[in-house]
Amino acid sequence: MNRSAAFSLHDRLPDTGSFLDDVIAGLSLPRKSLPPKYFYDERGCELFEAICRTPEYYPTRTETALMQAKAGAMARRLGPRCAVIEYGSGSARKTRILLDALAPVAYVPIDIAREQLRSTAAEIARDYPGLEVVAVCADYSRPLALPEIDGIAARRKIVYFPGSTVGNLTPAEAAGFLRNVRTLAGPGGGMLIGVDLRKDAALLNAAYNDRQGVTAEFNLNLLARINRELGAGFELAAFRHQAFYNEPSGRIEMHLLSLRPQRVRIGGRVFQFRAGETIHTENSYKYSVAGFRTLARGAGFEPVECWTDAKRLFAVHYLEVPR
Repeated sequence: MNRSAAFSLHDRLPDTGSFLDDVIAGLSLPRKSLPPKYFYDERGCELFEAICRTPEYYPTRTETALMQAKAGAMARRLGPRCAVIEYGSGSARKTRILLDALAPVAYVPIDIAREQLRSTAAEIARDYPGLEVVAVCADYSRPLALPEIDGIAARRKIVYFPGSTVGNLTPAEAAGFLRNVRTLAGPGGGMLIGVDLRKDAALLNAAYNDRQGVTAEFNLNLLARINRELGAGFELAAFRHQAFYNEPSGRIEMHLLSLRPQRVRIGGRVFQFRAGETIHTENSYKYSVAGFRTLARGAGFEPVECWTDAKRLFAVHYLEVPR
C-alpha cells in the first residue's frame, strides 16, 4: 500500500458479551430500553445515511451547509497543526469540509461501526496524502485512551463531534461525557460540537417520522440485529416504530411499540411484552444556545464561539479547555 493510502486501525471494542449484557439489562428495567449505540451495525449505518437524505430530516443538510459557510472561521479559531479527533466519524462527509479548511497534522476517527470506520479511514488516508490517520474502533461514550500518533507534533487536540449525537444523552450523561472529552483534549485543547436547537414540534416530529419509513426501518433494525447476533426471537412485524417530541423534557423520544402480548427469548432469558408496551430506543435532546453553553461550562469548558444557520435550526459550538 502506498503512503497516501496508509492508515492504522486500533480495535478496542468489547466482545459481543457486552452487547448481550446491555440488551438483557435494558429489557429487565421496569420501562424497557436499549442503548442507541447498537443501532449502528452495517445495515444500521446504511439506513442512517438514507435517513440523512430524506426531505424531513433537516439536521444533516443544515449542519453541512453551516460547515461549508463557516469552516474558514472555524479553522481560524482552531489554529494550525491540530490533531483532529472525531467521535462517531461515520462517513466523514462533513469532516472533509473541516479537513480542507484546517489542514491538520493528524486525524483520529473513533467509531463503534468497525467496517464503516475502516472504509472511511482508508478513503481519508487516500485523499489526504501526508495526513496521519489513526482509526480507533471503540465506544467513545466511555473514557478512552488514544494510541500514540508516531512522529507527529500536534500543537493541540481538537475533538470534533458533529451530527447532534450529544442529544442522545440525558443532560446529566452529556455533562459526564463532556468532562471525559475535556480530559482527553487536555489544557489548551478544544471541542467543535454540533447541537440541534429547540424548535417547532411539528418540524421535529416530521424529522423522525419520515414518509418513506426509513427511520422506522432503522429503529426496527435494532431488533433484527439482536436476532442475528444474539439468537433472539423478536418478530419484527409485532412491533411498530414510534417517535414523538416530549416538549416538557425538550427531547424527541423513539420507541418500539409492542402490538400484542408476546414473549421473546434472549440469552436464556424470557421477556414478556404487553400490548402497547414499548422499548425506549433513543432520546434526542434539543438545546437552546444559552442552555448548551451552561452545560459546557459545568463540564469545565469555556464556550468561545457559536455558529448557527439563518433559521436557527442547528448550532456548532466551539469550546476550549482552560490552560
